[in-house]
This record gives sequence, C-alpha cells and structure tokens, in this order.
Amino acid sequence: MKLLVSALEPSSNLHLREVLKHTENVELIGIFDKRIDAGTPLYDITEMAIMGVVDAIKKLRWFFKVADEMVELAKDADKVMLMDSSGFNLPLAKKLKAAYPDKEIIYYILPQVWASRPKRVEKLEKYCDHLLGILPFEIAYYTSSKARYVGHPLLDEITLTCQPKENKGCIAFLPGSRKSEISRLMPIFHEVRKQLPNIRPLLVIPPHFSRDKIAEFYPGHRDFEIIRNTQEALAQSEFAFICSGTATLEAALIGTPFTLAYIAKKIDFFIGTKIHGIKQVGLANIILTHHNNTTLHNELLQEDVTVDNLLAEYYNTDRKKFADKAQELKAYLGHGSSENVANVIMSNEE
Repeated sequence: MKLLVSALEPSSNLHLREVLKHTENVELIGIFDKRIDAGTPLYDITEMAIMGVVDAIKKLRWFFKVADEMVELAKDADKVMLMDSSGFNLPLAKKLKAAYPDKEIIYYILPQVWASRPKRVEKLEKYCDHLLGILPFEIAYYTSSKARYVGHPLLDEITLTCQPKENKGCIAFLPGSRKSEISRLMPIFHEVRKQLPNIRPLLVIPPHFSRDKIAEFYPGHRDFEIIRNTQEALAQSEFAFICSGTATLEAALIGTPFTLAYIAKKIDFFIGTKIHGIKQVGLANIILTHHNNTTLHNELLQEDVTVDNLLAEYYNTDRKKFADKAQELKAYLGHGSSENVANVIMSNEE
C-alpha cells in the first residue's frame, strides 16, 4: 500500500512511527521525517517549520506550490493520512477530495476546533472520510459518525515514570524546538540555572540540531548538561520548566512536576487571546478543564515569564497535588491510539 502522508510536526512524526509498527507493507510518500525508514519524502519536515502568523505569510506562496505537488503525488496513493497542522492540511484535504473524490482521506490528530474556528468541523466532515481524535472531549464537536476517539498516542509511547524524590536536585529545561521560541526563553532559563548553582541542569535539545545550531540558538548551553531525549530527561528530573507543546503532556503522563513558560510574538499572542479567545496554553490543563473543570499546572505567559516567577514555581509547586491530578489525566485518556489508527489504514472499508 502507498500512503500519502502529510506530517509536518516533529510530534506528528513520532506518532507516525508508532502507527507504522502495527502496519504491513506500507510505503510512505509525501511530507514526513526523512529518518522514518518507510519511503522517501517529497519534503522533509525541517523545510516546513514556521512559527506564528508572520512566518506563515512569508512562506504562503511556497506552501501553495507544495500543496499542488502533494495533489499530483496523490494519484499514486492508495490512501491519504493528514496529521495535525490544519493550516496546511485542511486546504490540502479540500484539494485532494476535489481531485480524487473516491480516495480515502484519514485525518489523525484533529484540528483544535474546541479552541477556535469551530466552522472547520463542517469542512473536515465534508473532505475527510475518517476523523480520528486523540482527545475524548473533542468528538462531541462533530455531527457525523466519521469522528471517533481512538486514544492518545503518548500512552503508547511513554514507558518511563518519574520518581521526584529520587531525582532530587535534577531540573529539566525545555525551551522549545523553534528558533524563535528558544531565543525568547533561553536567556531567562540560563539565569534561572545560575540562581540554582547546586542542581543538575538538563537542557533538552531536539536530536536533529547540529553543534552549529546549538551554538547559535542556545546562549549559555555550556552551563547545562545536554540531553536529546525528552522523555528520558523528564523521567530523571524532579521538576521541569517547559515551553508549550507536546512536552507538557509528556511531563504530565510521566509524572514530572512542571511549570509552563511561554513567550509568543506580541501579534500572535493578541490574535490567540483576543480574537480566538484562547484562555489556556497547556494541553494537560485544557484536557482536565474539559474533563472536570480542574487544572494540573501553572502557566506563565509573556511578561510573567521572569526569573523570580520561575524560581517561585520550583520552590512552591504542590508536588502531591500534581501527582494526583496527573493520574486523573491518565485515567481520562484511557489508552493509546496507534493500533486503532493502523487498523483504519489497513482496512478495506471506508
């Protein structure tokens, strides 16, 4: 089987790897991590990275060209799987369905219609044949039987557990995976590290970053112990400071107490909070709020991301409360998703 994949994010590609473990004789074409040994990508994910509205506008014409190339490539595909990245993948789904009305389109890791732009539901149901959600509450936003909860991929991928008392003195710093995120957070994280001279500081850096990139992106990195595996770093740490993203949910499921620290471009923050009405950034908080109107961790945003505030979080976070809420979160998500997604890919039924 040839599967056209559009997986632009590093996290999507981690989930894609897990799904492929449960498939047979599947060749990937499209956009995915070139390190996945299941085909040759049209574009590697490093070419697709953007951060915020301004970056997206600058590359808009190029993204249109890539979408047209994906539609042309789809003629050789048996099925299509789109993962996350709705800004690119939802218009692509429309183009694909117009060009190939009978070709099965799977959307795995659905757009966050519960956070903003709920009208995307209508488009998703129109252009896609399977809508595979990884958050239990999001299925209620859809009207057709195409949408179903398949589980959360991190419950397949996480095998480590944090023992905070045994990890005393070890703190993980996760300033993100994009240059703009890192450039805003790293100087503050570096100052926090200097204020805690007796800790073992782990700096989590994406595995594909070269030495030159590390030197460019991470001022003060020599004052940290560099670690490339996010889950290993979290499992070794008694506490973590984390930029928004999948790592926040990973920490919650591993059981590592943490505080979210996020500084966006002012225009992106304005659009997100004032226009789209986003009130929470951390995925664990969003999930628990929908589940039982509670939260797991604190969120420091924009000008609240200061050295003093981060230090206060480290010293004052209630570890017991965090552990209890983390267990609630895990129970609510229930099970992994990878095998269920693989079954949809391998099935002959629409």
